[in-house]
Amino acid sequence: MKLTGAAILMECLLEQGVDTVFGYPGGTILNVYDELYKYRDRIHHVTTCHEQGASHAADGYARSTGKVGVCFVTSGPGATNVVTGMAAAHMDSSPVVFITCNVAETMIGRDAFQECDITGIAMPITKEAFQVDDAAKMADTVRAAFALARSGRPGPVLIDIFNNVAKEEAEYEPLPVSEHAERGFLGELMGRARTSQLKTPEPDMGDIEKLAEMIQASEKPMLICGGGVVRSRAHEEYRAFMRRIDAPSAITVMGGGAIYGADELSTGMIGMHGSQASNNAVAHCDLLIGVGTRFNERVTMDVNSFARNAKVVHIDIDRAEIDKNVKTDHHVIGDAKKVLSLLLDLLPQMDHTKWKEYVFSFPTETEYDEREDCLTPSQITRTISRMNPEDTVVATDVGQHQMWSIQHFHFSYPGQLLTSGGFGAMGFGLGAAIGAKVGNPEKEVIHMTGDGSFRMNCNELATEVRYRLPITTFILNNRRLGMVAQWQTLLFDGRLSETVPDRGPDFLKLAEAYGLKGARVTNVEELEAAIREAAEEKKKGLGYVVECVIQSDEMVRPMVAGGQEITNFLLD
Repeated sequence: MKLTGAAILMECLLEQGVDTVFGYPGGTILNVYDELYKYRDRIHHVTTCHEQGASHAADGYARSTGKVGVCFVTSGPGATNVVTGMAAAHMDSSPVVFITCNVAETMIGRDAFQECDITGIAMPITKEAFQVDDAAKMADTVRAAFALARSGRPGPVLIDIFNNVAKEEAEYEPLPVSEHAERGFLGELMGRARTSQLKTPEPDMGDIEKLAEMIQASEKPMLICGGGVVRSRAHEEYRAFMRRIDAPSAITVMGGGAIYGADELSTGMIGMHGSQASNNAVAHCDLLIGVGTRFNERVTMDVNSFARNAKVVHIDIDRAEIDKNVKTDHHVIGDAKKVLSLLLDLLPQMDHTKWKEYVFSFPTETEYDEREDCLTPSQITRTISRMNPEDTVVATDVGQHQMWSIQHFHFSYPGQLLTSGGFGAMGFGLGAAIGAKVGNPEKEVIHMTGDGSFRMNCNELATEVRYRLPITTFILNNRRLGMVAQWQTLLFDGRLSETVPDRGPDFLKLAEAYGLKGARVTNVEELEAAIREAAEEKKKGLGYVVECVIQSDEMVRPMVAGGQEITNFLLD
């Protein structure tokens, strides 16, 4: 049958099982939105207040559901406004298909209104950036984009469509997803893809057998659980593996939820703000196994002294990550779920009681002073945890509140923690929370943020209200850009250069302007009352804003300065 390029796009989205799209309309994408109007009973569109909010919402949807997120935006500033969202998804291996429309092909290179080479911009921060110059290529391009986004190491893919292509007609033949890999043009597109394979690499049994031998020879094994365990939904296999070899396990920022935060074998976060238990265990273990982690500088700190007493093993789906940051003694290439399952078949039950006694002689979590005159980070997180369901989804922005959330919330399943770990994008949180709530309407969703981050995304409160998404936002307000100010205090002799902005808005009046209630709280009793009122507002389909006033000089502890040995704590 003959359809326009825009109609083919819609049919291909339905082929992929897409029922939700996040986006913001504009001039060059009007033909797509006009076609979307005809599909509105099958594809739900969430219009955010800003394209960046749409990009983070699609990302949050993908992370929390395990599906591919979809984002529509127009050309020029619309396209460039999602670049941050692309980079955040790329760094954290989140499968999102970004669909932009550009000016007509005849106008390219003529500085047309809102013309932009978005494929060139996106190339380093996507798995592939496709440009559709023929309606006849639309179907297979969309199919290739989704296959790439979800295959191997997941990640974002861009499809840029010339405006004229959306209007042109071409033959469309429906094709089940199960048959996509056999399609000739699809194979050609996949063959020229710049990164990551279409098929997940099969692990080598020889590599797995060697690792099993190394584990059985170890007396002091230590594990690091990374985002790859979360992405592959390998949490059950990882937990079984951890118990089988009886080894302590740390998490990276992206590993939250892969193991239960309060597990008796969990040492908490590792690295710059890692626990004393995690960092000391890595320094003194004889075998370190990192699963689905990049071993980036926030984890390793001084790479030359990192795990100096251990043989280092890396399990990862992406060969490019092996030996990139840390020189390994052995590695296994493959999906974490498959590798761990095969390892379990080879390993007997082990006992490392003496080693665990040493590791857990150090704190796994920072204890803050219990005070009545002000709130502490642990008081806030403990109260929120106690008064909300255990499976509550937590979306964070970036900064001190992010570290406190990962340190003190005990996440229990993949997709429960939504945070911009690799790219560190302030403004990520509220958009991600919106995407998570759309994708998981039955779950409670909260948004943890700081006063600096919230100013970057508070406009999305309007989206939250319009679509009746009852999200509770907790602002940890210390009246400064807390994480940067912490570094300035400790490493720059206290020179707080431009990190104490001393500006509005009044967050409660802002919430009221959007039609939401809120509360400013200074102690646990007030916080409890606010959470109870938020629960009543949720029954009406409304969110709530809680401004938690904390000390301006509160710091994330522990802390190791960049480039220092992992046990050289600046703060403990």
